[in-house]
Amino acid sequence: MSRVFRVPVVPTGRSAGQPAPVGGPPPAPAGNSGPGIVAGCLSPHPPHLIYAENPPQNEPRSTGGWEVLRWAYERLRQRIREVHRPDVLIVHAPHWITMVGHHVNCAPNPRGVSVEPIFPHLFRYHYDFRTDVELGEAIVEEASGLGLVTRAMRDPRVRVDYATIGALHLVNPAWDIPVVSLSANNNPYFYSDASLEEMEVLGEATRRAVEATGRRAVLLASNSLSHLHWHEEPELPEDMEREHPYNNHQYRWDMKLLEAIRRGPTAPLRGLIGEHIEATASETKAGSLTWLLSAMGWPAVPGDVLGYGTIIGTGNAVVEWQPERSHRG
Repeated sequence: MSRVFRVPVVPTGRSAGQPAPVGGPPPAPAGNSGPGIVAGCLSPHPPHLIYAENPPQNEPRSTGGWEVLRWAYERLRQRIREVHRPDVLIVHAPHWITMVGHHVNCAPNPRGVSVEPIFPHLFRYHYDFRTDVELGEAIVEEASGLGLVTRAMRDPRVRVDYATIGALHLVNPAWDIPVVSLSANNNPYFYSDASLEEMEVLGEATRRAVEATGRRAVLLASNSLSHLHWHEEPELPEDMEREHPYNNHQYRWDMKLLEAIRRGPTAPLRGLIGEHIEATASETKAGSLTWLLSAMGWPAVPGDVLGYGTIIGTGNAVVEWQPERSHRG
């Protein structure tokens, strides 16, 4: 897919034929108080989690449910606020679909109602947030310089997709941290010869933009894991008696991936993510997780799996990576 929608560009300082240094480790961070990518989080977006929380922004009301995943998000929120203290949250989500190239939301103040098209009875969410336009424009510039077809989306009437809103709410329900959101060039859903290589380039561009603008950024990969799911739901959607993995094959592959994440380092995940996609129809085929790990330079650290659970049979994990080992909350 990269050979179709990537423009060959030779960055300044390298001659033609020399490969771009994509996916290599970034410079060592200047401590936990300095700028750069301070954490990356696998942050799945199932609308059921927001429905279960009953936030004032969401119209439907529930009696709860999926507590293990929601408790994992509570721990992640605490770490983001007390440990990482980011200037910006950057999210890549699979349901802002752009068929040609990568788009970056540069609208200063998106406002509206986001509706999940399959579960409108669970998710009708009123959003109002600030965009870090300077950083968004920098990502466009860096990605274009690395040869990706990239555009800034500046239309103030943009309707933000539920995967973007879901991940952002679940890590920061106060909505008091500026945001940059990236689209998913979802041609991999339709072209069998596509690969995740282009997402590594987008990750490199994201890192360069964060460093150039001096931001402290937390990255959010808004992906579930195994993605086969039920086609009928119980009368009470939050009936936990009905919640379990789609099948043992899907569950065992999720555990294989999560065990590798917990062991670290992340470099072996390059191949394993592709195998997991083939085995489970994983939502990581949209490239969000590959983008995140590439932006962090495929860190030589384990990921901290804060929680795992299923939602309508799909596998979901809340995972945090830090660029270097530190005491965690």
